[in-house]
Amino acid sequence: MKISDTTQGIRPEFIEQVRQKLASRTFEHYVGGQFVAGARGEVFETLDPATNRVLARAYRGHAEDVEKAARAAHESFKTGWGRLKARERKKYLLKIAGLIEKHGDELATIECLDAGQVLKIVRGQIARTAENFSFYADWAEKAMDGRTYPVDAEWVYYTVRVPVGVCGIITPWNAPMMLSTWRIAPALATGNTVVLKPAEWSPLTAWKLAEIMQEADLPPGTFNVVQGFGEEAGAPLVAHPLVPLITLTGETTTGSIVMKNAAEQLKRLSLELGGKSPAVIFEDADLERAIDATVFQIYSFNGERCTANSRALVQESVLEEFVARVAERAARVRVGHPLDPETEVGPLIHPEHLERVLGYVRIGQEEGARRVVGGERVGSEGNYMRPALFVGENHMRIAQEEIFGPVLTVIPFKDEADALAKANDVKYGLAAYVWTRDVARAHRMGLALESGMTWINSHNVRHLPTPFGGVKFSGTHREGGEYSLEFYTEIKSIAVPLGEHPIPKFGK
Repeated sequence: MKISDTTQGIRPEFIEQVRQKLASRTFEHYVGGQFVAGARGEVFETLDPATNRVLARAYRGHAEDVEKAARAAHESFKTGWGRLKARERKKYLLKIAGLIEKHGDELATIECLDAGQVLKIVRGQIARTAENFSFYADWAEKAMDGRTYPVDAEWVYYTVRVPVGVCGIITPWNAPMMLSTWRIAPALATGNTVVLKPAEWSPLTAWKLAEIMQEADLPPGTFNVVQGFGEEAGAPLVAHPLVPLITLTGETTTGSIVMKNAAEQLKRLSLELGGKSPAVIFEDADLERAIDATVFQIYSFNGERCTANSRALVQESVLEEFVARVAERAARVRVGHPLDPETEVGPLIHPEHLERVLGYVRIGQEEGARRVVGGERVGSEGNYMRPALFVGENHMRIAQEEIFGPVLTVIPFKDEADALAKANDVKYGLAAYVWTRDVARAHRMGLALESGMTWINSHNVRHLPTPFGGVKFSGTHREGGEYSLEFYTEIKSIAVPLGEHPIPKFGK
């Protein structure tokens, strides 16, 4: 698909310059403050989802590359970044935030080309990326605050927070820049160093971020990038003895594998995994706003959003009206090139993923769900599909399994008890959305829903200080604001006697 003429987007000549830049080199790992070729010289290709033609090539990392990166990060933790004063770390993070804003158009163009995410969404992601660093810059000085515990006039106990060491960060392909930096920023703010392993389907903004870190003149080894595949680069990172922290955003099966591989060394894990989040819409809801939010949540981000309300549980009395109005909206969603500012849904990330999502469309029909609209491939080039809407039942696979594409399954319910039972009858528990004018019912649902996060009469509006994470098969930890401190720092307790307290005299 072509990019339409518009004055609101990024200039076509700039896009072409970025495209040529991406095609002109093989992208290296970033280790110890330098860009370096892979130890084995192997290369992999990343595709443009809009065409499935080769966009760029990058070195394919292996255990040898992870070893160099982990040692560089460990050395910086011991002698470089880890020894900086908090106010110096704050200055660096603010500098990084400014450089992200400076290079915003290039970052947005790379993300659109590499991940297929649409420009209007990516611009918000880049703004959030800069905000991640500016937000945690303020935490650099206050994050290590502790508490005191005086005991009469005899003792003072106090606590301090200290950084842990090297943090291994493994990121997904759907929003690599934003999702990597909400881990990188708190890790650096609290004095840790980083080895980043980006997803092999969208590694290019990680390279650009490394270039920004180099421009910010971070101490060598503070931030490192090893590109490659999970088995070859991710697994050695998880297993490396110099990397005590591992954070992963990804699919639940991958999270289970990472947990098993990290168990031998008792590593600290923060796993943000899959979701099958419900939007529960009662008959007294503001239906117009509920439809706006539901359509946005499932079809924006190309449907590749972990917190998407991929199930809409709708009270029977308003079911048909809801379905008809959502179908009308879904049919009008603009599918197009991700760099076209008018596009609302771009191509899915990879031909393999497109086939997976289209496979679920077939599964839904085979299970007897009613396909109301969409679910077809669009065009013969790239990974485009028409947003799909099904009406089905909660036991169906399309209602139980994470599809991670623009596919909404609407499920009827009778009353509050039925809605709650169906909402919780799934292995995931990341997010939930409740639409009702009944304040007491909204609170009851918020308390009873098995989800890490619940929004009442709202779509997913993220506030950085609040905790982010899920329950059940959706994750193991909370990040965001001060909740990140529990993962990225160790808390030490120190006891000081104020006099000569009695000590037992054994063996005297």
